[in-house]
Amino acid sequence: MKISANFDSGAIVYVGQSVTPQGARLIDLNIRADSHADFTQWFHFRLQGVAGQDCVMRLLNAGMCTFPDWRGYTAMASYDRKSWFRVPTDFDGQVLVIRHRPERDSVYYAYFEPYSRERHLDFLGRCGESPRVRVSDLGSSVEGRDLNLVTVGQPGPGKSAIWVIARQHPGESMTEWFVEGMLERLLDGQDPTARRLLEKTVFYVVPNINPDGSVHGNLRSNAAGANLNREWMAPSMERSPEVFLVRRKMEETGVDMFLDVHGDESLPWVFISGCEMIPDFSAEQARRQQAFSDALMRASPDFQDVHGYPADKYSTEALTLASKYVAHTWRCLSVTLEMPFKDNAYLPDPEFGWNGEKSRKLGAAVLQAMLASV
Repeated sequence: MKISANFDSGAIVYVGQSVTPQGARLIDLNIRADSHADFTQWFHFRLQGVAGQDCVMRLLNAGMCTFPDWRGYTAMASYDRKSWFRVPTDFDGQVLVIRHRPERDSVYYAYFEPYSRERHLDFLGRCGESPRVRVSDLGSSVEGRDLNLVTVGQPGPGKSAIWVIARQHPGESMTEWFVEGMLERLLDGQDPTARRLLEKTVFYVVPNINPDGSVHGNLRSNAAGANLNREWMAPSMERSPEVFLVRRKMEETGVDMFLDVHGDESLPWVFISGCEMIPDFSAEQARRQQAFSDALMRASPDFQDVHGYPADKYSTEALTLASKYVAHTWRCLSVTLEMPFKDNAYLPDPEFGWNGEKSRKLGAAVLQAMLASV
């Protein structure tokens, strides 16, 4: 048997293995910390030579991770890196145990369905085939990777600027699946919602604002150890060029609506986090935020507004976060949208849980809420 993680977003620490009294392979692992920071949560690894064998994988340090509430979580597995499914997973408060009897010799396991750098580049290529789209680079990440911007539509008098960013936290790979679904629908010339939106707006979309962290298999940080969603007040080209470059482009285009897409490790729901805690949050912003939430609820049964973060969750650090900084700076509708790593408790799916495809469909549905909110 071989264990490896030497690939895009791969991350695990091998501890050892043995055989249980029942004859199963007992594989002990540790979840690896981010490459340049102490956040610990993301894992993605491959087993080889295990077809037809009962495998018990123990992630020994799960209880000491950044988000140690693993209750209700099940790991994801795939044989071909295209079709991912959930496998039985238990948590005793300290150790996360994944149990699986693979049907093939090679199988991948991950914290969530990955979105690879290769898929990212392929999707940019498909977007670039549309005459409505301009794919450009805002600059480079800490390690020199391109920071891609997808602009959809033509600026003009009276048109609103809608900004969408994803993967500030690179381990939240569901967010790039979301963007893929959103852009696919937006570029569908036969879709009336997309056509009407592009009559009124121009979209500025950053599908992956943290390409270094994504490749390294990090949960939260970039290659300088920065949590990008705490850098918005004072980004720098040395520590957080990704935020610095996006913010500079925003200053050029203006922002009329902003969506920062994330995943939540603990809560099993789709929800938004608004900007009620910023000191100058206006009645008009509150009205628009509520209208957007109501419209998204009509657009997708996956979305709900009962469960989420308390309104004062980020009071002390609010303006360092993207959606709060943007709401304060441009006085616009600005929200963070959260999707679960676990299953969606409102519409549970034991076989797949929340996954890439559900994220894509939510991304497509968000256009209806945006149209209602322009």
